[in-house]
Amino acid sequence: MKRIAVLTSGGDAPGMNAALRAVVRYGIYYDMEVYAVHRGYEGLIDNEFERMSRRSVADIMHRGGTIIKTARSERFLLKENREIAIKNLQKLKIEALIVIGGNGSLAGANLLSEEFNFPVIGLPGTIDNDLGYTDYTIGFDTAVNTVLDAISKIRDTSSSHERSTVIEVMGRHCGDIALHAAYTGGGEIVLVPEMDTTVDDVCRKVNEGIESGKLHSIVLRAEGYPVSSQELIRRLKEETGQDVKLVVLSYLQRGGSPTYRDRILATECGIRAVELLKEGIYNRAIGEVGGKIVHLDLAKALKSKRSLREDLLEGLRVLSM
Repeated sequence: MKRIAVLTSGGDAPGMNAALRAVVRYGIYYDMEVYAVHRGYEGLIDNEFERMSRRSVADIMHRGGTIIKTARSERFLLKENREIAIKNLQKLKIEALIVIGGNGSLAGANLLSEEFNFPVIGLPGTIDNDLGYTDYTIGFDTAVNTVLDAISKIRDTSSSHERSTVIEVMGRHCGDIALHAAYTGGGEIVLVPEMDTTVDDVCRKVNEGIESGKLHSIVLRAEGYPVSSQELIRRLKEETGQDVKLVVLSYLQRGGSPTYRDRILATECGIRAVELLKEGIYNRAIGEVGGKIVHLDLAKALKSKRSLREDLLEGLRVLSM
């Protein structure tokens, strides 16, 4: 394989640049021409290609976001636009495409594979950690550390004022950020879309803490939890008599320099992607299972379901008493 392309798609995640750097430099090392597609699938449709050199990816490993930009592409949902994308790849004689992104992005790569028999490789780039085939995704560790930093600062003022705080974090369908941050940050309660925890349960837990002498409570709420933060705060004020504040971290979780863990995961996934293509292996999803880099059939990987770690839930229940 002599000519490949790479794009980043969907929500940006810290570590995408590290993955891009690995793809470009290892591709060139193996005598491949490497092209970056700007703005994800939008750029694939609009023919926004750039041939990369080793210097193109200098000094980017520590940077958050993605230097080749990203986008969510509704146009790519139409087959006629996917046909345009394939024609653009073929015009440049590109033989394979590496996609760095989340579930929707990898599903887009799978469409190119199934509809046009075009070789693709998927890398798990999403802070939500919502891809079931891999233990961790690129950007997740950095996002959790951002939340932990916020918890530490919020706890100081919450304790001083003897009040509870609801911290809203990302996670529309997967509560891993909230759960892992609560477990390692000393949170009392976690509210995630996968569980049916009620507001009554939350109020009871906070009141038990007040009765046992706790000065404050930290509630981690994933954005996908069905009860709004505003309604949750209203009920907590009514049922506990405490002052309750809301902190919405929002896009703070996406930015920042990637952690060591995200940098090494991104780099190793990027290297493996190029190695697989060199070996003539494609239509694979690359991830980490049990501390090792693995690759699975892309279509099967996308069908894998993620479940919350029961050990962390049980640990949180005991530790927060």
